[in-house]
Amino acid sequence: MKKAIIIGANGQDGYFLANLLEQKEYNIVRIDLNVIQPPLGFKIDEPFNICEPSHIDTLVNSVKPDEIYHLAAFHHSAQDSYDETLDTYKKSVNIHEISLFNILASIIKFSPSTRLFYAASSHVFGDPPSEIQDEYTPINPINLYGITKASGLFLCRKFRKEFGVFASCGILYNHESSRRKDTFVSKKIVNGVLKAKRDRSAVLELGDLDSIVDWGYAPDYVEAMVKILNLSEPDEFIVATGIKHTVKDFVFNAFAIAGLDWQNHVIQKKDIIRRITNPMIGNSTKLRKMTGWAPTITFEEMVKLLVVEGINNDRK
Repeated sequence: MKKAIIIGANGQDGYFLANLLEQKEYNIVRIDLNVIQPPLGFKIDEPFNICEPSHIDTLVNSVKPDEIYHLAAFHHSAQDSYDETLDTYKKSVNIHEISLFNILASIIKFSPSTRLFYAASSHVFGDPPSEIQDEYTPINPINLYGITKASGLFLCRKFRKEFGVFASCGILYNHESSRRKDTFVSKKIVNGVLKAKRDRSAVLELGDLDSIVDWGYAPDYVEAMVKILNLSEPDEFIVATGIKHTVKDFVFNAFAIAGLDWQNHVIQKKDIIRRITNPMIGNSTKLRKMTGWAPTITFEEMVKLLVVEGINNDRK
């Protein structure tokens, strides 16, 4: 039975990844907010901390996992109140860089056959020179999230080249599910639909409806992670649909599924969005050719699924 450690196990991706690996009969160790599930039987005299090298050493040495998935992120939606303060930077560095360095170093010392997947982000491209990005697009982050995620990607490159660690990176574009936090625009829209169904006078305030997004379905993206770690060599891959849609497309489809006209319920307020980035569309040709991966559902099917799940949960 294969063993895997998932760091960030209670997040959207961690949840779906754990379900997928359970179906494949993995023995899974889940770590989230410095809590280990299940307990591993070793004792640490203080709360487990992924930024503490000795804690990670104990973890890796005890489990000797076949795979580690580093999915933890200090991330905010564009709809969030987000200030790029020193505190924000420190938290981003701890989660995206220091914890990753500890894991890479522990793999070398205690479990050199372990394969690592690091979840990078399309934010590493920041302000790309073209609308469509691939693995050769220059890394040029413009916010703290992208800067620290890019640093994590560079760490994987260093340990892969210098020490032979099997450290692969997925450069993930937007991917959604019903497990998104309420601050993300996809969840805001679905919640707006639910409120409008209950109260026909309900109004949803959104930012720029013409914003362009490459939207995928989260369970598809964790499938890509597993496929990437099953390749013979580590590498970096764009994980994206390659299809662009606007926020207005999402709104139109979501309200239509509920039998509502979005124009009766949505107000556009461009000042809601605090962080503006250029449209980013991912070219995942490399991933598709090397793994056979492809999205299992369309954008329209995904929106319908999210709305129907929301309506069903609202009835409970």
